[in-house]
Amino acid sequence: MAIDVASGFRLEWPITEDLVTLRAAVRAFGTGAGLADRRLTDLVIAASEAAAKVLEHGGHGFLIAWSDPGGVSLEIVDATGVLTMAYLTVDPDPDPDPLAGRGVAFWLMRQLCDEISLDGSDGITRLHLRFHYRVRRNGDRRLPV
Repeated sequence: MAIDVASGFRLEWPITEDLVTLRAAVRAFGTGAGLADRRLTDLVIAASEAAAKVLEHGGHGFLIAWSDPGGVSLEIVDATGVLTMAYLTVDPDPDPDPLAGRGVAFWLMRQLCDEISLDGSDGITRLHLRFHYRVRRNGDRRLPV
C-alpha cells in the first residue's frame, strides 16, 4: 500500500506502543514518495528505532514525514525532551548487546540515514532523519539511492 504523496503533503503520526502501525504508515508514505527496496527498508527501520527510543525513555510525541525533490525527511518529535545530543555521540562501534546501553539504535540510524541531526533548543527534542534521492541520467525521475 502507498500513500499518494503530493507536493507539500506531510504525514503526522503519534508515537505510541503500537510501533507496527507506525512502521506501516511510514512504509506507505515512503512508497508513495518513491522509495523502494533497501532505501524503503532503511526508512522504516530508522523510524521504528527512533520511535522506540522515545518510548523507551518514557517520552511521548509524534513522527512527521515529508518529501521534496531532494528526498524524504522524518522528524521524530519527543515532547518530553529525553533524547539529547549524547545519544548521537555514542561510540562508532557500540556494544551489540541490547542490555549494554543505548548506542546500537543511534549507531544504526547513523548507518541508514544520509543526514541526522537533533535539536533540543526549546525543551522539545526534534530528531531529523534525511534520505536523499538520486536522479536518473536523463533527469526525469527521482530514484532512491
